[in-house]
Amino acid sequence: MSTPDFAREEPTPAPVAPWESAAHGARSYDAVLASIEVDLRQGKIKVGDQLPGERALALRHGISRASVRDAIRVLDAMGVVRTGVGSGPQSGTVVIANPSAGLASTLRLHMATNHFPVADIVQTRVMMETWAAVEAAASPRSAEQVSKLRGALTAMAAPGLSREAFHVLDAAFHVYLSSLAGNAVVTSMMESLRSAIQGYVGAAITSDDHWETMVPTLRQQHEDIVAAVIANDGGAAAAALKSHIEWFHQHSESAPATASTPERPQS
Repeated sequence: MSTPDFAREEPTPAPVAPWESAAHGARSYDAVLASIEVDLRQGKIKVGDQLPGERALALRHGISRASVRDAIRVLDAMGVVRTGVGSGPQSGTVVIANPSAGLASTLRLHMATNHFPVADIVQTRVMMETWAAVEAAASPRSAEQVSKLRGALTAMAAPGLSREAFHVLDAAFHVYLSSLAGNAVVTSMMESLRSAIQGYVGAAITSDDHWETMVPTLRQQHEDIVAAVIANDGGAAAAALKSHIEWFHQHSESAPATASTPERPQS
């Protein structure tokens, strides 16, 4: 005899008073965020698992379903969950691991408000990328990884490549090079910085004439960085990267503004 559907349902969690689930003055959905963080740390939920439904979470934390939806939106923006419709294991709210998504969104917004000066991003890049270069040079590399590095150089050297396309390829090159260090946190941070790097690099040079004088040097610097990494010379790779990042920043600061583009604020 089959078990009725209602008998297979999980028992309804007992309601929790709002004052028991969150401190006074906290946002209602903070209780959900804190609870999910604890469950992740303790292994009660893991990547690939579905979160309980809105109703269960609302009853558990003594908040409205609207507040639960707010919490899910925050987790989605942070790259912790993915929401889907329909039925099956891919439906509902599923725990994922995409840390760079949330970091990238935050960095883009703060860059837009000028909260993060470009000079600070440059310093951060130097710290992370030079360390990553040393580690990448000391780590074993597959033929495919070396091929990707050289392929990036070839793509950036393509005749007639637009300034905008170069900036996209340049940012991707730096992210990939840093990933060869094998540190997941650094890789996520660099991936999150990608749009910020691409943004300030693209905004730094508004004159095509000035860009044409800079791009040959940038290409040569990329060549020197890759050559040092492939030669397992971490010191030379780090020095070349530091020189490359700082050189571009210094030269872009002195770049003339075009008549149609307002001058960029100094960082």
